[in-house]
Amino acid sequence: MTQKHALITGASRGIGAAIAKSLANDGHSISINYNSHKEDADKVVKEIKDLGGKADCFQANVSQKKDVEKLISDSKTKFGNIDILVNNAGIISDNLLMRMKDEDFNKVIDTNLKGTFYCTRLCVPDMVKQRWGRIINITSVVGLRGNIGQTNYSASKGAIHSFTFSLAKELATRGVTVNAIAPGYITTATVNVLSEKLKDTIMTWIPMKRFGNPEEIAGMASFIASEKSTYMTGEIIKIDGGMAI
Repeated sequence: MTQKHALITGASRGIGAAIAKSLANDGHSISINYNSHKEDADKVVKEIKDLGGKADCFQANVSQKKDVEKLISDSKTKFGNIDILVNNAGIISDNLLMRMKDEDFNKVIDTNLKGTFYCTRLCVPDMVKQRWGRIINITSVVGLRGNIGQTNYSASKGAIHSFTFSLAKELATRGVTVNAIAPGYITTATVNVLSEKLKDTIMTWIPMKRFGNPEEIAGMASFIASEKSTYMTGEIIKIDGGMAI
C-alpha cells in the first residue's frame, strides 16, 4: 500500500494518539488534531518522528466550522489530500436529563456530531475525485445501548452511527468506505478518573472482566484504513469485551 495522508481528530491522547501511532507505523503521514493539549500532541508527533515517520499537529476546535476549514487546509498544505479521516474528537458532559442544562447538551452534540459532519464534508470531495478514501468514525457502545446520565453523549454517538450508514451508501461506488468503531470502556483519562466503586460496577457488565486498551482500538483502525478492508463499509464494529452482546 502506498503512503497515504491520515488526519486524526482529538489525537493528542488516549485512543486518538494510539491510532495516530498505529497508522504512522503503517507508513502513513499523520496530521494530529488537538484542541487544548498541545504538549501532548507535540509528544505524539515526536514519538512518530523518532521512529522515522512523518507527522505534524494542528490546533482546532472541531465544533467550530472555521477552525475545521483551517485544519483541513493546513494539513493538506503539509501532506497533501487527506486519504484517511479518523473522526475521534469527542467530549462528555454527563448528567441526568432532568438536570441537564442546554449548554451541556449542545456542546456535546456540537463537538461529537457536528465536528464529525464538518470534517467529513470537507474531506469527501478529494476522496471521491481520487476514488479512494477511508472514513473511520470513533463512536461508543453507549450509542448502541444507552447509559444513565449520558442522554447527550449517547444521542451524539447514535447519530454518528446513522450518519455512517447513510454516508457509506452515498460513497459505496466511489471507492470510499465509511465505517465506525464503537469502543466500550477503554483505559483512557476519562475512565481512569472514575471511582473504584464505579469501576467495579462497570466490570460486572463486561464478560471479559477487564477494560480495553487504546492499542486494541488502533489495531482495528489500521485494518479499516488498509487495502484488506476494501469490501467492508457501513459497519459498526464493537470492541467492548462483550459488553453490548
